[in-house]
This record gives sequence, C-alpha cells and structure tokens, in this order.
Amino acid sequence: MTATKIHAAVCRKFGAPLTVEQLSLAAPGDGELQVRVAFCAICHSDIHYAAGAWGGRLPAVYGHEAAGVVEAVGAGVDGATVGDQVVVTLLRACGRCHHCARGESQVCGVKLALDRNSPLSDSDGNPVAQGLRTAAFAERTVVHHSQVVVIDKEMPLAAASLLACGVITGHGAVTNTAGVRPGSSTVTIGAGGVGLNCIQGAKACGAHANIAVDVSDAKLKAATAFGATHVVNPGMCDAKSEVRAITKGGADYVFVAVGITEAVEQGLTLLRRGGALVLVGMPAAGATARLEVLGIADKAQRILGSKMGAARIHVDIPQLIHSYRAGRLKLDELISARYPLAQINEAIAEVKRGAALRNLIAFE
Repeated sequence: MTATKIHAAVCRKFGAPLTVEQLSLAAPGDGELQVRVAFCAICHSDIHYAAGAWGGRLPAVYGHEAAGVVEAVGAGVDGATVGDQVVVTLLRACGRCHHCARGESQVCGVKLALDRNSPLSDSDGNPVAQGLRTAAFAERTVVHHSQVVVIDKEMPLAAASLLACGVITGHGAVTNTAGVRPGSSTVTIGAGGVGLNCIQGAKACGAHANIAVDVSDAKLKAATAFGATHVVNPGMCDAKSEVRAITKGGADYVFVAVGITEAVEQGLTLLRRGGALVLVGMPAAGATARLEVLGIADKAQRILGSKMGAARIHVDIPQLIHSYRAGRLKLDELISARYPLAQINEAIAEVKRGAALRNLIAFE
C-alpha cells in the first residue's frame, strides 16, 4: 500500500502559527490502522506543546482528541475493521508489560514502532513528528490499534471526539484515580474543559458538595450547569475560608484541573485531614510547587497523580457513551464552535483567550 497525501496543520516553530501543508502519510503497519478524521477537538495540551512547554521534535502535527472512520487496517489488528466508527486517543499500550497486566495501560512505557518512526513526512521525504502520538490536526492519521475504541454508528462523531481526552481525563480523575464516594465533598480548581468533567464526575459519584473554583465568572456559570453545587471566585473572596465554611473544615478531595503549580499549593490549603489532592492538569516541564511536607504527613493527606483519568479506554468510553445517551453526561454542551482546518489558528486563539470550552476542527 502506498503513502496517502493528506493536508495537516504543521507546527514548524514553537509559538508560531500553524501552517496547513500537504504531507505524506505512510500505510498502516502491523498492529496499526488508518483513520479518516471527522472531528478533532483542541485541547490545551496541543497548545502547550505547540508553544514548546514540553519540548519535542519539530516539525510536528498535533491534535489528539479525535473521532473518525477506519479506512485501512494493518496485519495483526483485532477488534476494528474498515468502516468502523472510532474514538482515537493518545493512549498507546503494548498490552503485555507489567503496567498493562495490572490494568494501568495509561502508563505503559514500551516503545512501539510508531514511537520510533513517525508515519508522517514532508514533500522532501523528511520526517514530521506525530505529536501526542496521534497527529489528528489532519485529514487522516495512522495509529496503533490500542489507541482506538470502536463505537456504534449512532453515536455523533463530534461528541465522541471529546471522549478521547478531556472527558476521560476529568471524569476519570474523580471516578478512577480518586474513587470518590457518595456523600463526599469535592473541590475542582479550574472550570475549563477538563475541570467541568471533574465536576461531572463528582456529580456522578454523588458528591454532596461539588465546589468549582475559578477566577472567571463565565466559567463558574458553566460549572453550575455541569453540576457544581457551589462556586468560588478567589479574586472576589478568600477561597480557603469559603471552602472550609461550605465543607465544615475542608474538602475530602481537591482536583487541580489547571497546569499552574500555585494551584497545587492552594489545593492543599482546601483539604481536610485525611483528604486527597489529585493532580490532573499538566504544567510545563520542570515546574515545581512548594509543599509543607510535615503538614501532609501529620494530616495523613494524600497527593495523587492522574494521567488521562487512569482510563481503561475500552471500558470507560463505552460507559461514558451510555451515560451520554441516558442524559447523565453532557458532551454537546462542551462544544463551543466548529472550524475548518484552514481556520485552526483562529480556533486555537479562541481557546487561549478562554472564550471556548472545546473548539472542534471539522473535516466533514
């Protein structure tokens, strides 16, 4: 099978606008498949990578929150065939290592063929990096079969694309990583796309106090629509006093859904004794927070890292689709606008300004 010509949004210099260019996409190899992308949402992780926050190789194509239709299948692929609708995630796993065997495939560290050699190349045959293991700011992508979840054809692909990252990251941080119990009190710092899904997860778990903290009143209004029982704007009041008053001493769980280290420090002040601080947002490489270690030990508090909501995508995504259809999970309400690929820089700018929850790049 020969390479396919595609149009993709390419990052050639960190922080510079993306350019739409024609690239070559290699045919899927063993264990891989090719997906025609229908929608790809813009996540802050794409923006951070394109700005150079986590380094990486350039040129690169980003975009990792996608859904589409399988067009070609390589040898050794089970569970997906041509014509299937799929959610495409960045979670790539070998299925055999220690972590995969323990149900922790989100932290699988085995390097697969696509980790070593990108399927993308430019007009001169030079490699173009597959950003976030997906490169879905493009008409088509080639990914490992472990990255996709087949969904039924009645599920709208626009809503389905959101399940690839933002929803499973926020919702899963609450339901999987923290395992919030009914009657608990929760605080979510940051009411953006991921934070709103922490709030949705807390509501699903039966949190009696589901508190959103953000400096944007517009985002706090959205948080209420997504299930927050209380909202706190730290620019208008003392967040610690407000949270302690609502929870009568401190929250059982605090979810930091922004990549700001000061929010981690703030989160500890909102916890009760024996509470858990869950780190969901991803700061820039090398960022550090100051923590008073004695207090953490004395109060028996826990700090939990949550990568992609500890998602088991083949279990969690079908369950979330069921909740969406039953009216218990908001997805359509997360979509702010749809843009063609040629307008990707405008779509990204809206997200950076905080004017959008999730903007979609639409290919259909």
